[in-house]
Amino acid sequence: MEEHRDGQSTAAWTAVAILLVAAFLIALAVVIQSWTLAIIGILMSIVGAAAGKLLALAGFGQDKPQQSSAHTEAR
Repeated sequence: MEEHRDGQSTAAWTAVAILLVAAFLIALAVVIQSWTLAIIGILMSIVGAAAGKLLALAGFGQDKPQQSSAHTEAR
């Protein structure tokens, strides 16, 4: 069976890094009660998701494994 490399690509690491910073900013905004910081964190989460998708489309994502005919047969 082919080995899967879930999330081990430049696109995934970039998206996760941006989303972690966004989550930290949103959590900090709750603690210090700052709407401005919360909005920045929310916008960063949108940017992080878009960055991951765009990098994957640009070829920095994980290649999809080739399916053999053995996987498509009915049992």
